[in-house]
Amino acid sequence: MGTTTPVGVESAARPGTPLIPPRPTRVAAAETPRAATASPIVVGATIIAALYFGREIFIPIAIALLMSFVLTPLVNSLRRLRLPRLVAVGVSVLLTVGIGAALATLIGIQAADLAGDVPRYRATIERKINGLRDSPVGHVTEYVANIGRALHGGAKEAGSPEAQPAAPQSAPSPGPEQAPAAPKPVLVEVATSPPGSLEMLSTVLTPVMHPLATVGIVFVVLLFVLMQREDLRDRMIRLAGSSDLHRTTVAIDDAAKRLSRYFVVQLALNAAFGIVIGIGLYLIGVPNPVLWAIFSALMRFVPYLGAVLSAILPMALAAAVDPGWNMMIAVAILFIVLEPLTGQVFEPIFYGQSTGLSPFAVLVSALFWTWLWGPVGLILSTPLTACLVVLGRYVEHLEFLDVLFGDRPALTPVQNFYQRILAGDSEEVLGHAELILQQCSLSSYYDEVVLKGLELAARDAARGVLTAQQKGAMRAALAELIADLSDRSDAVGGADGEEGACSALPMGPPPGSLDAAWTREGAVLCVAGRGFLDEAAAAILTQILGKRGIGARAVPFADTASVRIERFGPGPARMACVISLALDGEPTHLRRLIWRLKGRMPDVPILLGLWLAQDAGAIRLAGGPGRATVADEQVGSLREAVEAVLAAAQKDATGEAGTDTAPDTQDGAPRLSVPAGA
Repeated sequence: MGTTTPVGVESAARPGTPLIPPRPTRVAAAETPRAATASPIVVGATIIAALYFGREIFIPIAIALLMSFVLTPLVNSLRRLRLPRLVAVGVSVLLTVGIGAALATLIGIQAADLAGDVPRYRATIERKINGLRDSPVGHVTEYVANIGRALHGGAKEAGSPEAQPAAPQSAPSPGPEQAPAAPKPVLVEVATSPPGSLEMLSTVLTPVMHPLATVGIVFVVLLFVLMQREDLRDRMIRLAGSSDLHRTTVAIDDAAKRLSRYFVVQLALNAAFGIVIGIGLYLIGVPNPVLWAIFSALMRFVPYLGAVLSAILPMALAAAVDPGWNMMIAVAILFIVLEPLTGQVFEPIFYGQSTGLSPFAVLVSALFWTWLWGPVGLILSTPLTACLVVLGRYVEHLEFLDVLFGDRPALTPVQNFYQRILAGDSEEVLGHAELILQQCSLSSYYDEVVLKGLELAARDAARGVLTAQQKGAMRAALAELIADLSDRSDAVGGADGEEGACSALPMGPPPGSLDAAWTREGAVLCVAGRGFLDEAAAAILTQILGKRGIGARAVPFADTASVRIERFGPGPARMACVISLALDGEPTHLRRLIWRLKGRMPDVPILLGLWLAQDAGAIRLAGGPGRATVADEQVGSLREAVEAVLAAAQKDATGEAGTDTAPDTQDGAPRLSVPAGA
């Protein structure tokens, strides 16, 4: 790739000249909401009108740009052989012209040969048609046709008068004064002079002048695009956003490489498909297999209709050649096997999920470009839309194209989860979880999807936009989800680093290495806060600790309220975890809850899981300058809570105090000691 010349290098050579010339200051007029809405509509309508009325110019340019992506790897390979750019581009274009001319000549020869053989197949076709007429299908067809003719004849009779008296026709007898008969008209034949040489040449060249002109424009534009590729790239970078040259340059280069690789692989796969089809038709015995091989390869560029059209004509020819039906059935089986195999097996292997477009986008783009540019637009629809989607993924101002036409989900897994629990649809929530758990462990799914989705819910609740009915639906959906996932193992389903894969939480000590006191039910009390999502968060922590061998028990907030704290039985508790998805206003309530728990079980350390706190309230609960520490330890996520509990359990099992035997204090208050690397 060429290098980008810094802006203002030439002007810097003259002393006193600024590196970037100042631009005139423009005062933007205030836009009304109606004008702001109408502006994109006007721009879009203008672009569509320009593409429609200027299709004679834009079609060759579009074909040339798409061909440049195919020829760029060849030009780069020739450049690596120390060839000048002009020579490399010239060789690539001439090679393309030669291949195109050879294919066109071959198609013409094969088509002429096929046209000369058509009269030989007439007898076979007529015999098969007569056979179909004598078959049950033919009888049914004839019966339906007779009904149609009867209905049509009845309609005619109903519209005609019932009785029309015929006028009496009496031939008058010739009288003596009758005039003589008129003379018969003389036929005059206008003889045209034979056309001259210029007229014959004009008649022959007129149908091919327009295609030849289009081909000429394509290769001229292709030559200039390949010669000025770096300059065009720099201009695209400037248009896309020159404020971050590094990011924009990397994005544009990566997009060009991806498109080039996609088109080259697509061309290779379609060519291979055509070759296999040609070999299969040759073995079956279909005439002119080379013609149908080229036709099938070209038709695979056409979405939806290409595969059907490429099979119909060879099947029709096989039916005309073979007196029976075996040849046509063999051709049908050949296409039925090869087309799905190529589209569903080889295409995903070589370049992922085909074009990166959603099925709806492929359909809409095919309809749009066909309406805009006709049959050529149908062939170019998928490549052009793929280019737009790639640009949308890398250019911020065109991101809407990726959202509309790309095959990536419109919502992130977190947003998708929140949207489904907001609707209270438990089945969809579970189905969404099953898809993600194919790549994630259960604990990672809770940590990276569920809790982040609950953070969105907590923020909406803090803004007061959630109704009581929506909160109840969320609680019910979460409770059902946690119960459905209780029997699932916590093994990682996908490797880290894959798209969509989650990072695993610590798995805990090996079975049998924990002290028996930590394995009894109720060894860790997961106490829920007052928030409407806190009980679900406490249930999640309880489930994850249980899968690591810790005897955890979920405690609802009602059991630790002021009126019930005296009747609360801690049991064999070794630690208490107060869990809350707390935002503004929650820390004061949690402080009172922790004081009540300390008064009820003073010897049990308390871990505060304030997972969503983003304000200073979390610091006040953990202590600070001039403040008394309320909780013994504070964590900010599910991962940290699991690590702290496992560290405390391992410390009791080994009899060690972690990395430091002295109690870890903050402002004189003891805290839990977490071993390094836990």
